[in-house]
Amino acid sequence: MEKTVMLTDVQAHPMVKTFIEYGNQHLGAMGYTEHSFRHATLTANIASNILNRLGHSERDSQLASIAGYLHDIGNVVSRYNHGQTGAWLAKEVLRELGMGWEEIALVMSAIGNHEEEYGESVNNIAAALILADKSDVHHSRVRHKDIALFDIHDRVNSAVQHSFLRVNEEEKTITLELTIDTAMSGVMEYFEIFLTRMIMCRRAADFLGTRFSLVVNDSKLL
Repeated sequence: MEKTVMLTDVQAHPMVKTFIEYGNQHLGAMGYTEHSFRHATLTANIASNILNRLGHSERDSQLASIAGYLHDIGNVVSRYNHGQTGAWLAKEVLRELGMGWEEIALVMSAIGNHEEEYGESVNNIAAALILADKSDVHHSRVRHKDIALFDIHDRVNSAVQHSFLRVNEEEKTITLELTIDTAMSGVMEYFEIFLTRMIMCRRAADFLGTRFSLVVNDSKLL
């Protein structure tokens, strides 16, 4: 029998808890930034908020939050193609919880399309997930404490003191607002490593019928 699966059901699933925890540990061993429950929860909340503010159904917003929470679960296997792996792992969890196949298809496609290398906004859930995931740039995600060990990703994340994804439903705009400490990292370094992400965000915003903007230190750059 199909059930109305909620984010809280997913968060309580023991496989989800274990795989997110170990996936984050594996990425830490490879030198990547934080991908723990913090990132999963924040991505879930932002993805849901995007669709809520744009007037989509409560159920679509809930599915976006579920996709957001599960989107990096594939890191437990490998960083390479973790979106594809994560989609299949998510299917196992969601079917066990009783979610119907149509909703599973939406969540799987969103998770499978969130990586920069090949991701596309194939539906509203996927578009919201892309925007939510790519907007989480923040100094709290840096694991290294020694600045001498920082690579460019660490420097850029460390430089971001504040980040906020603002959705204006009346003007149909989605704006990523960043406050960057330019003594730590220049704005050009941000574009050097995140240009592909910003292009994904623009396309995702277009899919949702909105315009994407980037504002850094109160200056509009996109």
